[in-house]
Amino acid sequence: MTDTRPVLLADIGGTNARFALAQPDAPMPLLADTVERYPVVEFPSLADAARHYLTQAGVSVSNGVFAVAGRVDGDHARITNHPWVISRPRLCSHLGLDDAMLANDFAAQSMAIPLLGPDDVATVGGTTWQPDPPGLRRDRTYAVIGPGTGLGVGGLLVRDGHCHPLETEGGHVSFPPGTPEELRILDVLSRQFGRVSNERLVCGPGLVNIHHALAEIAGEDPGPVQPRDVTARAAEGDRRATRAVDIFCAVFGAIAGDVVLTLGAWDGVFLTGGLVPHMLDALRHSGFRQRFEHKGRFSSNMAQVPSMAVLHPNAGLLGAAALARQRYGGSTP
Repeated sequence: MTDTRPVLLADIGGTNARFALAQPDAPMPLLADTVERYPVVEFPSLADAARHYLTQAGVSVSNGVFAVAGRVDGDHARITNHPWVISRPRLCSHLGLDDAMLANDFAAQSMAIPLLGPDDVATVGGTTWQPDPPGLRRDRTYAVIGPGTGLGVGGLLVRDGHCHPLETEGGHVSFPPGTPEELRILDVLSRQFGRVSNERLVCGPGLVNIHHALAEIAGEDPGPVQPRDVTARAAEGDRRATRAVDIFCAVFGAIAGDVVLTLGAWDGVFLTGGLVPHMLDALRHSGFRQRFEHKGRFSSNMAQVPSMAVLHPNAGLLGAAALARQRYGGSTP
Protein backbone atom coordinates (compact mmCIF):
# COMPACT_ATOMS: atom_id res chain seq x y z
CA MET A 1 0.00 0.00 0.00
CA THR A 2 1.36 3.44 -0.99
CA ASP A 3 2.29 5.74 1.88
CA THR A 4 0.30 8.95 1.28
CA ARG A 5 1.71 10.81 4.29
CA PRO A 6 3.71 13.96 3.53
CA VAL A 7 7.50 13.97 3.51
CA LEU A 8 9.38 16.01 6.10
CA LEU A 9 11.71 18.63 4.61
CA ALA A 10 14.55 20.47 6.32
CA ASP A 11 16.94 23.17 5.10
CA ILE A 12 19.66 23.59 7.73
CA GLY A 13 22.08 26.50 7.63
CA GLY A 14 24.55 27.93 10.07
CA THR A 15 21.95 30.28 11.57
CA ASN A 16 18.45 28.95 10.87
CA ALA A 17 16.71 25.61 10.51
CA ARG A 18 13.76 25.68 8.12
CA PHE A 19 11.18 22.90 8.02
CA ALA A 20 8.22 22.13 5.81
CA LEU A 21 6.21 19.26 4.39
CA ALA A 22 6.07 17.99 0.81
CA GLN A 23 3.52 16.03 -1.19
CA PRO A 24 5.94 14.25 -3.52
CA ASP A 25 3.36 13.23 -6.14
CA ALA A 26 2.09 16.81 -6.64
CA PRO A 27 3.22 19.07 -9.54
CA MET A 28 4.35 21.63 -6.94
CA PRO A 29 5.50 19.34 -4.11
CA LEU A 30 6.35 21.99 -1.47
CA LEU A 31 3.39 22.72 0.83
CA ALA A 32 4.13 26.41 1.29
CA ASP A 33 1.77 26.93 4.23
CA THR A 34 3.72 24.41 6.35
CA VAL A 35 7.04 26.33 6.43
CA GLU A 36 8.54 27.17 9.82
CA ARG A 37 11.92 28.62 10.78
CA TYR A 38 13.85 28.23 14.04
CA PRO A 39 17.28 29.51 15.17
CA VAL A 40 19.62 26.51 15.31
CA VAL A 41 21.04 27.66 18.67
CA GLU A 42 17.69 26.84 20.29
CA PHE A 43 18.15 23.07 19.80
CA PRO A 44 20.94 20.65 20.73
CA SER A 45 20.50 18.60 17.55
CA LEU A 46 18.69 18.40 14.22
CA ALA A 47 16.55 15.55 15.55
CA ASP A 48 15.35 17.75 18.43
CA ALA A 49 14.48 20.60 16.08
CA ALA A 50 12.67 18.25 13.70
CA ARG A 51 10.73 16.61 16.53
CA HIS A 52 9.68 20.06 17.76
CA TYR A 53 8.44 20.95 14.26
CA LEU A 54 6.47 17.73 13.84
CA THR A 55 4.89 18.13 17.27
CA GLN A 56 3.88 21.71 16.52
CA ALA A 57 2.51 20.70 13.12
CA GLY A 58 0.67 17.70 14.56
CA VAL A 59 1.67 15.41 11.67
CA SER A 60 3.19 11.98 11.27
CA VAL A 61 5.76 11.24 8.57
CA SER A 62 7.70 8.19 7.47
CA ASN A 63 10.29 9.81 5.16
CA GLY A 64 12.44 12.93 5.23
CA VAL A 65 14.82 14.98 3.09
CA PHE A 66 17.42 16.97 5.02
CA ALA A 67 19.43 19.59 3.13
CA VAL A 68 22.41 20.66 5.24
CA ALA A 69 25.03 23.40 4.90
CA GLY A 70 28.03 21.11 4.92
CA ARG A 71 29.60 18.17 3.16
CA VAL A 72 27.57 14.97 3.15
CA ASP A 73 29.78 11.91 3.57
CA GLY A 74 27.63 8.82 3.20
CA ASP A 75 25.26 8.65 6.16
CA HIS A 76 26.85 11.56 7.99
CA ALA A 77 27.21 15.33 7.66
CA ARG A 78 28.64 18.17 9.69
CA ILE A 79 27.32 21.73 9.51
CA THR A 80 30.28 23.88 8.44
CA ASN A 81 29.34 26.96 10.48
CA HIS A 82 27.55 25.28 13.40
CA PRO A 83 28.49 22.39 15.74
CA TRP A 84 25.64 20.01 14.76
CA VAL A 85 26.84 16.61 13.55
CA ILE A 86 24.15 14.73 11.65
CA SER A 87 23.75 10.97 11.33
CA ARG A 88 21.12 9.55 8.99
CA PRO A 89 20.62 6.33 11.02
CA ARG A 90 20.19 8.34 14.24
CA LEU A 91 17.71 10.67 12.54
CA CYS A 92 15.64 7.70 11.38
CA SER A 93 15.77 6.14 14.83
CA HIS A 94 14.95 9.30 16.81
CA LEU A 95 12.16 10.42 14.47
CA GLY A 96 10.71 6.99 13.65
CA LEU A 97 11.42 7.35 9.92
CA ASP A 98 11.50 4.50 7.43
CA ASP A 99 13.94 6.42 5.26
CA ALA A 100 15.82 9.72 5.22
CA MET A 101 17.94 11.46 2.62
CA LEU A 102 20.88 13.74 3.44
CA ALA A 103 21.86 16.28 0.78
CA ASN A 104 24.14 19.28 0.63
CA ASP A 105 22.06 22.46 0.89
CA PHE A 106 23.28 23.69 -2.49
CA ALA A 107 22.26 20.44 -4.11
CA ALA A 108 18.78 21.41 -2.90
CA GLN A 109 19.21 25.00 -4.10
CA SER A 110 20.16 23.61 -7.50
CA MET A 111 17.16 21.27 -7.66
CA ALA A 112 14.87 24.25 -7.05
CA ILE A 113 15.71 25.79 -10.44
CA PRO A 114 13.15 23.81 -12.54
CA LEU A 115 10.41 24.77 -10.04
CA LEU A 116 11.15 28.51 -10.05
CA GLY A 117 8.62 30.78 -11.72
CA PRO A 118 9.09 34.22 -13.33
CA ASP A 119 8.21 35.98 -10.06
CA ASP A 120 10.82 33.95 -8.15
CA VAL A 121 13.83 35.49 -9.92
CA ALA A 122 15.18 38.91 -10.88
CA THR A 123 17.79 39.69 -13.54
CA VAL A 124 21.13 41.09 -12.39
CA GLY A 125 22.53 42.35 -15.69
CA GLY A 126 23.18 40.40 -18.85
CA THR A 127 20.52 38.48 -20.69
CA THR A 128 17.25 37.33 -19.14
CA TRP A 129 16.81 33.69 -18.18
CA GLN A 130 13.95 31.93 -19.96
CA PRO A 131 12.75 28.77 -18.19
CA ASP A 132 11.88 25.85 -20.41
CA PRO A 133 8.13 25.42 -21.07
CA PRO A 134 6.37 22.65 -19.11
CA GLY A 135 6.97 19.27 -20.69
CA LEU A 136 9.98 20.49 -22.68
CA ARG A 137 13.31 20.10 -20.91
CA ARG A 138 16.43 20.72 -22.95
CA ASP A 139 19.89 19.74 -21.78
CA ARG A 140 21.11 22.55 -19.51
CA THR A 141 24.00 23.35 -17.21
CA TYR A 142 23.39 25.87 -14.42
CA ALA A 143 25.55 27.22 -11.60
CA VAL A 144 24.26 28.23 -8.18
CA ILE A 145 26.13 30.42 -5.71
CA GLY A 146 24.87 32.10 -2.58
CA PRO A 147 26.12 34.06 0.41
CA GLY A 148 24.47 33.57 3.78
CA THR A 149 26.20 32.56 7.00
CA GLY A 150 28.76 31.01 4.62
CA LEU A 151 29.17 30.80 0.84
CA GLY A 152 27.49 27.91 -0.94
CA VAL A 153 28.28 26.76 -4.47
CA GLY A 154 26.52 24.11 -6.52
CA GLY A 155 25.33 23.25 -9.99
CA LEU A 156 22.57 21.50 -11.89
CA LEU A 157 22.98 19.29 -14.93
CA VAL A 158 19.78 18.60 -16.87
CA ARG A 159 20.36 15.67 -19.21
CA ASP A 160 17.76 13.68 -21.12
CA GLY A 161 15.00 15.08 -18.91
CA HIS A 162 16.74 14.15 -15.65
CA CYS A 163 18.12 16.58 -13.08
CA HIS A 164 21.51 15.90 -11.52
CA PRO A 165 22.61 18.29 -8.75
CA LEU A 166 26.30 18.88 -8.13
CA GLU A 167 27.38 19.02 -4.49
CA THR A 168 30.48 21.17 -4.06
CA GLU A 169 32.39 23.12 -1.44
CA GLY A 170 33.35 25.83 -3.91
CA GLY A 171 32.94 28.51 -1.26
CA HIS A 172 36.21 27.29 0.25
CA VAL A 173 38.30 27.82 -2.89
CA SER A 174 41.17 30.27 -2.31
CA PHE A 175 40.24 33.92 -2.82
CA PRO A 176 41.79 35.43 -6.00
CA PRO A 177 42.17 39.23 -5.64
CA GLY A 178 41.55 41.17 -8.83
CA THR A 179 42.61 44.72 -7.90
CA PRO A 180 45.40 46.36 -5.86
CA GLU A 181 42.83 47.21 -3.18
CA GLU A 182 41.76 43.58 -2.95
CA LEU A 183 45.41 42.57 -2.64
CA ARG A 184 45.69 44.82 0.42
CA ILE A 185 42.50 43.32 1.85
CA LEU A 186 43.92 39.83 1.25
CA ASP A 187 47.07 40.82 3.13
CA VAL A 188 45.02 41.96 6.14
CA LEU A 189 42.84 38.84 6.13
CA SER A 190 45.85 36.54 5.66
CA ARG A 191 47.32 37.84 8.89
CA GLN A 192 44.02 37.07 10.61
CA PHE A 193 43.08 33.71 9.05
CA GLY A 194 46.17 32.34 7.35
CA ARG A 195 44.62 30.89 4.22
CA VAL A 196 41.81 33.08 2.87
CA SER A 197 38.92 31.41 1.06
CA ASN A 198 36.16 33.05 -0.98
CA GLU A 199 33.85 32.53 2.00
CA ARG A 200 36.00 34.88 4.09
CA LEU A 201 34.71 37.75 1.90
CA VAL A 202 31.44 36.70 0.28
CA CYS A 203 28.96 35.94 3.06
CA GLY A 204 27.46 37.85 5.98
CA PRO A 205 30.60 37.63 8.16
CA GLY A 206 32.64 38.25 5.00
CA LEU A 207 31.05 41.66 4.53
CA VAL A 208 32.21 42.48 8.07
CA ASN A 209 35.70 41.16 7.24
CA ILE A 210 35.92 43.52 4.27
CA HIS A 211 34.73 46.46 6.39
CA HIS A 212 37.27 45.68 9.12
CA ALA A 213 40.08 45.27 6.57
CA LEU A 214 39.30 48.68 5.06
CA ALA A 215 39.38 50.21 8.55
CA GLU A 216 42.73 48.55 9.35
CA ILE A 217 44.21 49.77 6.06
CA ALA A 218 43.10 53.28 7.06
CA GLY A 219 44.66 52.83 10.50
CA GLU A 220 41.33 52.93 12.31
CA ASP A 221 39.29 50.63 14.56
CA PRO A 222 35.62 50.39 13.51
CA GLY A 223 34.59 48.57 16.69
CA PRO A 224 32.07 45.69 16.78
CA VAL A 225 30.05 45.55 13.56
CA GLN A 226 27.36 43.17 12.27
CA PRO A 227 26.52 42.64 8.57
CA ARG A 228 23.26 44.55 8.99
CA ASP A 229 25.24 47.48 10.42
CA VAL A 230 27.40 47.67 7.31
CA THR A 231 24.44 47.63 4.92
CA ALA A 232 22.51 50.12 7.07
CA ARG A 233 25.47 52.51 7.19
CA ALA A 234 25.94 52.15 3.44
CA ALA A 235 22.29 53.09 2.91
CA GLU A 236 22.92 56.21 5.02
CA GLY A 237 25.88 57.21 2.86
CA ASP A 238 28.78 56.14 5.09
CA ARG A 239 31.79 56.02 2.76
CA ARG A 240 33.60 53.03 4.29
CA ALA A 241 30.43 50.94 4.52
CA THR A 242 29.52 51.88 0.95
CA ARG A 243 32.97 50.84 -0.22
CA ALA A 244 32.71 47.56 1.67
CA VAL A 245 29.41 46.77 -0.06
CA ASP A 246 30.87 47.72 -3.46
CA ILE A 247 33.87 45.43 -2.96
CA PHE A 248 31.62 42.63 -1.70
CA CYS A 249 29.46 42.84 -4.85
CA ALA A 250 32.46 43.06 -7.20
CA VAL A 251 34.19 40.07 -5.63
CA PHE A 252 30.89 38.17 -5.65
CA GLY A 253 30.60 38.83 -9.39
CA ALA A 254 34.15 37.73 -10.08
CA ILE A 255 33.67 34.49 -8.13
CA ALA A 256 30.28 33.80 -9.76
CA GLY A 257 31.92 34.18 -13.16
CA ASP A 258 34.68 31.78 -12.17
CA VAL A 259 32.07 29.19 -11.16
CA VAL A 260 30.37 29.54 -14.56
CA LEU A 261 33.69 28.98 -16.33
CA THR A 262 34.56 26.01 -14.09
CA LEU A 263 31.24 24.21 -14.60
CA GLY A 264 30.58 25.34 -18.16
CA ALA A 265 27.30 26.77 -16.89
CA TRP A 266 26.49 28.74 -20.04
CA ASP A 267 22.75 28.52 -19.37
CA GLY A 268 22.94 30.77 -16.30
CA VAL A 269 24.00 31.31 -12.72
CA PHE A 270 21.49 31.65 -9.90
CA LEU A 271 22.39 33.89 -6.97
CA THR A 272 20.74 32.63 -3.84
CA GLY A 273 21.22 32.79 -0.08
CA GLY A 274 19.90 35.06 2.63
CA LEU A 275 21.80 38.20 1.61
CA VAL A 276 20.85 38.35 -2.07
CA PRO A 277 17.26 39.70 -1.85
CA HIS A 278 18.39 42.39 0.61
CA MET A 279 21.29 43.43 -1.63
CA LEU A 280 19.54 43.22 -5.00
CA ASP A 281 19.73 46.95 -5.70
CA ALA A 282 23.39 47.05 -4.67
CA LEU A 283 24.21 44.10 -6.94
CA ARG A 284 22.52 45.77 -9.89
CA HIS A 285 24.32 49.10 -9.38
CA SER A 286 27.78 47.79 -8.48
CA GLY A 287 30.68 46.15 -10.28
CA PHE A 288 29.08 42.72 -9.94
CA ARG A 289 28.27 42.22 -13.59
CA GLN A 290 31.42 43.95 -14.89
CA ARG A 291 33.63 41.61 -12.86
CA PHE A 292 31.39 38.66 -13.78
CA GLU A 293 31.99 39.26 -17.48
CA HIS A 294 35.63 40.38 -17.24
CA LYS A 295 37.17 37.03 -18.13
CA GLY A 296 39.73 37.83 -20.82
CA ARG A 297 39.19 35.87 -24.01
CA PHE A 298 35.87 34.57 -22.70
CA SER A 299 34.39 37.99 -21.87
CA SER A 300 32.09 37.94 -24.92
CA ASN A 301 30.81 34.51 -23.93
CA MET A 302 30.21 35.61 -20.35
CA ALA A 303 28.17 38.60 -21.55
CA GLN A 304 25.57 36.12 -22.84
CA VAL A 305 25.21 34.22 -19.54
CA PRO A 306 22.19 35.21 -17.41
CA SER A 307 22.80 36.01 -13.73
CA MET A 308 19.57 35.71 -11.79
CA ALA A 309 18.83 36.64 -8.18
CA VAL A 310 16.56 34.08 -6.52
CA LEU A 311 13.76 35.84 -4.64
CA HIS A 312 11.82 32.75 -3.57
CA PRO A 313 11.79 32.92 0.25
CA ASN A 314 12.38 29.19 0.69
CA ALA A 315 14.36 28.02 -2.32
CA GLY A 316 16.24 25.43 -0.23
CA LEU A 317 12.99 23.82 0.88
CA LEU A 318 11.67 24.02 -2.67
CA GLY A 319 14.70 22.08 -3.85
CA ALA A 320 14.36 19.61 -0.98
CA ALA A 321 10.77 19.05 -2.13
CA ALA A 322 12.08 18.35 -5.65
CA LEU A 323 14.47 15.80 -4.16
CA ALA A 324 11.55 14.26 -2.26
CA ARG A 325 9.56 13.99 -5.46
CA GLN A 326 12.52 12.34 -7.18
CA ARG A 327 13.07 9.87 -4.31
CA TYR A 328 9.56 9.19 -3.07
CA GLY A 329 7.20 10.33 -5.82
CA GLY A 330 8.42 8.17 -8.65
CA SER A 331 8.93 11.11 -11.03
CA THR A 332 11.75 13.41 -12.07
CA PRO A 333 11.49 17.08 -11.10
